[in-house]
Amino acid sequence: MSSPNGYGTVPASNPEDGLGAGEQMPLLRKPSSESLLVRLRRFMTVNVKREKADIILVLCYLVTGLLDSASISIWGSFVSMQTGNTVYIGLGLAAPRDSTRWIKSSVSLGCFCLGSFLFSRFHRYFSPKRRWVLCASFLVQMLLTMIAAAIVTFGPSVGKEEISWNVLLPIALVAFQSCGQAVTSRALRYNSLTSVVLTSIYCDLFSDPDLFGLNNAERNRRLGAPIMLLVGAILGGVFAHSSFGIAGALWTAAGLKLLAIITWLAWPSADPA
Repeated sequence: MSSPNGYGTVPASNPEDGLGAGEQMPLLRKPSSESLLVRLRRFMTVNVKREKADIILVLCYLVTGLLDSASISIWGSFVSMQTGNTVYIGLGLAAPRDSTRWIKSSVSLGCFCLGSFLFSRFHRYFSPKRRWVLCASFLVQMLLTMIAAAIVTFGPSVGKEEISWNVLLPIALVAFQSCGQAVTSRALRYNSLTSVVLTSIYCDLFSDPDLFGLNNAERNRRLGAPIMLLVGAILGGVFAHSSFGIAGALWTAAGLKLLAIITWLAWPSADPA
């Protein structure tokens, strides 16, 4: 029997098995499940909207302040702001027997540079502003921070000047992941919000000719960054001087990274649906 839709013949139903054409409809459910996967793939591969994304980058300064203040208090080196580490390295090379701080700072600086090399190429290769790329970047940051937190939580306690694997490895992991935030600022083209530098922000903030203007988004970003870092530094100091120690700061930072992942998943798309 010819089909009226022009796509060939329609097989007659078998009266013995009782299956009519309408009862064969379950076979059509597969395309609907495939369409769900297609929608999910489209959702994860679109570029996120750049507008207002600077809010997330400003909040990343909270993580930087939290980690750096705790690490400088407990380990004696920074894990994000590498200017201070460079100075510590110089002081250590001038008098290497005075302190072990320069060794930790060298590990932090080296891993930060390696992380910058890899994170930047990851973003460039897969497209900088794709939703899944941003989520994957912060997922890696979160996991590395969690590993460092687990080492500190369950490993033996060490002194501030002591050099051991359970000091150097957490420093390396946290320094490696911290540059992911800086690379994200480049991917979203908010180059001033690196989350690891404040000196240039202070300069740009107070040299702004429209410093006291009512509608000055750039001024607001530059003002928000040091405020968030200061708040994070206070929290990191509280952790460092409490029974939670640097482990508490690391677990909190990992939680903030998770919040960033959820935010990227909910962030509006720049591409048409």
